[in-house]
Amino acid sequence: MTRIVIIGGGPGGYEAALVAAQLGAEVTVVEREGPGGACVLTDCVPSKTLIATSVRKQALLDASSLGVSFTGGPDGDVGGVTADMPLVNKRVMELARHQSADIAARLVAEGVEIVNASGRLVDPRIVKAGDRTIQADVVIVATGATPRVLPGAEPDGERVLTWRQLYDLDELPEHLIVVGSGVTGAEFAGAYRSLGSEVTLVSSRDRMMPNEDADAAEVLENVYRRRGMNVMGRSRASSVKRTADGVVVTLEDGRTAEGSHCLMTVGMVPNTSGIGLEEAGVTLDRGGFIQVDKVSRTSAPGVYAAGDCTGVLMLASVAAMQGRIAVWHALGEAVQPLRLATVASAIFTDPEIAAVGVAQRQVEAGEVEANVVKLPLATNARAKMQGFHDGFVKLFCRPHTGIVLGGVIVAPRASELILALSVAVQHRLTVDQLAHTFAVYPSLSGSITEAARRLMLPTATVI
Repeated sequence: MTRIVIIGGGPGGYEAALVAAQLGAEVTVVEREGPGGACVLTDCVPSKTLIATSVRKQALLDASSLGVSFTGGPDGDVGGVTADMPLVNKRVMELARHQSADIAARLVAEGVEIVNASGRLVDPRIVKAGDRTIQADVVIVATGATPRVLPGAEPDGERVLTWRQLYDLDELPEHLIVVGSGVTGAEFAGAYRSLGSEVTLVSSRDRMMPNEDADAAEVLENVYRRRGMNVMGRSRASSVKRTADGVVVTLEDGRTAEGSHCLMTVGMVPNTSGIGLEEAGVTLDRGGFIQVDKVSRTSAPGVYAAGDCTGVLMLASVAAMQGRIAVWHALGEAVQPLRLATVASAIFTDPEIAAVGVAQRQVEAGEVEANVVKLPLATNARAKMQGFHDGFVKLFCRPHTGIVLGGVIVAPRASELILALSVAVQHRLTVDQLAHTFAVYPSLSGSITEAARRLMLPTATVI
């Protein structure tokens, strides 16, 4: 029986463990924080739970446009709708712990051994876990990553925070300054603005989320500004200092921003130091990320890696797939190498942004020839009924064959709507096939089939 030891119990680790156990391997997962890892206990699950609460509150604040109003609330709160942050944070962390417990129960039911300890490689076939030494035929490293800390802006857990420390606050920040306008910064900035905080978003680039679809980022930035957020573009932070009752963020151009709290969202660093990787022959890149190929192999024989520690698209879904691929390859199963062109991603802002496949910038740069159509969500009947005005469906296809190359959706529940486009990209469906697929009327998904019909026209061109 093949013995597989997995260092790290996040999505890359526990999904690999489940596949390995089902294929008959003897599996041990070494995880110091708890099954699910940081993804479940401090990162993805807590943040999306908090965001779900903020979206619910924003819906109440926007309900007056549908003829529903709220009265009798405390003075100073719009519509009398408030957020009880101790209760919100309690629910967030309880849900995370329950999710971890569910994962643990599933692993145990499949016969996976869980060791609560830090793991390190002694050599490619030996893992040290606490005071145990475990022999392995295959090792999978899935140790994740940690929030990056900038010199001069070190978190103190009280006023200067990483996103993992937000849930310890016993009250809603009066004025939250978010440094970093990537996906994480945009998500938290929007959530806390909807919950009732004044929010200043500090972006070092000329727009929010510079690595995402420009049209989508523009829609979101307009929504945020309309909701009263202060978005500071081209403003790189140089330091963050505590004051008597808050924080001061100093920008490189000398300007300052003052608030009650500061949230640092300036990227991640891999958890790869001090765990014996280089000594075991595992090659790291200049950023400390583990170098892997498309079947998750490292440079050390028998050692695989998955998830954020590899720096290959820091998404839970990608980590999970890397872990599964590692097991399938290690056990000699049929395996398809990881195809990043088919990865669907979502940003859990309000509205959500989801994308798959080809990006607009690739088309504009001439890297990919594609026809493009973009339909405003405001023209969709269901969107009108629900009072949704912001967003669109964008679809890309090959000019001659009509094969769907990708798309972007900005809408409520875009993370769910993107599945149709993800299936189309994965299986090389054409816009004709999408257009001839029934969509419910009225529905937001109807804009997907409508976009496909538009691309069927001989006059369809890149826009």
